[in-house]
Amino acid sequence: MQIDNEITFRKLLVFLTFMEKGNIARTAEALGLSSVSVHRALHSLEEEVRCPLFAHQGRNLVPQPAALVLQQYCQQAVTAVDRGLEEARRAAGIGQGRLRIGTLYSLTLETVPRLIMGMKLRRPQLELDLTMGSNATLLGMLNDGSLDAILISISESEIDRTRLEVLPLFEDDICLAAPASAELSQEGPADLRDYREEKFVSLAEGFATYAGFQEAFHVAGFEPEIVMRVNDIFSMLSLVQAGVGFTLMPGRMKKVYEQDVQLLKLAEPYQMRQLIALVFARNREHDPNLLALAAEGRMYALGHPPAADERVVLS
Repeated sequence: MQIDNEITFRKLLVFLTFMEKGNIARTAEALGLSSVSVHRALHSLEEEVRCPLFAHQGRNLVPQPAALVLQQYCQQAVTAVDRGLEEARRAAGIGQGRLRIGTLYSLTLETVPRLIMGMKLRRPQLELDLTMGSNATLLGMLNDGSLDAILISISESEIDRTRLEVLPLFEDDICLAAPASAELSQEGPADLRDYREEKFVSLAEGFATYAGFQEAFHVAGFEPEIVMRVNDIFSMLSLVQAGVGFTLMPGRMKKVYEQDVQLLKLAEPYQMRQLIALVFARNREHDPNLLALAAEGRMYALGHPPAADERVVLS
């Protein structure tokens, strides 16, 4: 295929617009260009096509038969490329009537419902698919294109900022959780070393809270006795509620079980916060559905939930 490298779609667009408008001034106005830029593009295209396209009549350019032939084929080419771009976006699920969102289980209590309600107001016809999983699972699904956006706890080590857009929503404290019947110290935050003899339950590896769990006990200097690992935070809290063991959990879960779980702020050496963020691929930053989701996320971030109280009973 012999096409000069200097024949660009921009020049073809200028040419097609000129053929429609009939003069340089109206073409420049339609494209937001200067008349000089339009004239330069048409002259350059004529040189690269290697045949006369226009005749000069005074200050006007009059299309020749070759220009009429080129117009016909250029219009077909531009239409075909435009259709191809649209079909490519459709195949990638971009800008269509469905948005696939992944989320941590713990965010389904408040964050996800509020975002969904806002999205329904912004884009009533949009269908939303929701997938719940661990941090690691959701990142993997975003990377392989199975999800369009995810709501996760982020850390710099697992987020590639060159490929991913990250919109922070709120920060949350990690706290010690215990059955309502447990006798906890009334004197200030929890020192994990005081709970060396207690049994614990935890999330499985790959969950954001599991990483915080490991880090906190590493600082405390001992390995907790973990009697059970589970794959969602609601099951973990049910085990705490039933008295199976203690755990560490984010403060946002304090509304889950009324009067059944005690939450105690961690002492300073073990304190940590989760940063919850909306994450999606940078090459999709112009997808109208993701733009709407990001706008709703910014609205949510303006009123992010407060950190957990020093000690509360979940209610």
